[in-house]
Amino acid sequence: MWEENYVVPLLALECVSHKYGGEYDEKQQKYVNLGVLYYVVYNPEYWQKDKHQPFEVYRLTNGEYVLQSGEPFYMPEIGLGIGRGVGTYCGWTQEWLYWYDETGFRHPSPDEATSEQRQRAEQTQIQLEQALTQLEQERLRAQRLAERLRARGIDPSEFLDEP
Repeated sequence: MWEENYVVPLLALECVSHKYGGEYDEKQQKYVNLGVLYYVVYNPEYWQKDKHQPFEVYRLTNGEYVLQSGEPFYMPEIGLGIGRGVGTYCGWTQEWLYWYDETGFRHPSPDEATSEQRQRAEQTQIQLEQALTQLEQERLRAQRLAERLRARGIDPSEFLDEP
């Protein structure tokens, strides 16, 4: 906390590994003593060795952590929710933690956001190419029409508002 001007964080996130590290007692008590509002423990099912759920959110209430319900869990003081979801990151498809908005909509990961931007750019390119093709077809149509008018002795420029 000394690097943050002694501001207590609103959220602490613990990811349990295959080796227990005191996430449900010693570490939890340290965060209570600091006054951290939310304490999230992610205990993936592939490590599960105890009675805890794979995803638990605790909120500091009257000096102790109270287990919250719901997933994703929205934290209004932070303006974000947190929860699990299956996704692909760096070629690994598995369960990950994600941020959510207040409606439960999952924010895309950086990889997903990049992919979505690439798809939008490709779609825009396709639309541009289609518009250019249509414009060229209209130009050719106008050129043919002008040729037909000239063949009948009519100057097409007479019909233009511009000189």
